[in-house]
Amino acid sequence: MNRPQFPKVSHPAVDLLVTFLKGRVQRARSGELDRGASAVEWVIISAVVVAIVGVVAGVINLALKDGATKVSDCIKGASADKTC
Repeated sequence: MNRPQFPKVSHPAVDLLVTFLKGRVQRARSGELDRGASAVEWVIISAVVVAIVGVVAGVINLALKDGATKVSDCIKGASADKTC
């Protein structure tokens, strides 16, 4: 396959851009860009862990409130002849 030949442009900004793009293409071909995918995986795993911790904290909070309500009701209705 023949690649199209573009006229040679001799401007420092264009040369910098071409060099930058060649480097990015080379890194993409070598698989070096997998670091970004790994970071995204860690963010997703962290979000799942935070969600699980939030749910567990909510369940514990409800259990503690229920227990506190039962103890409060028991204290209010306490008398010498009955126990909770």
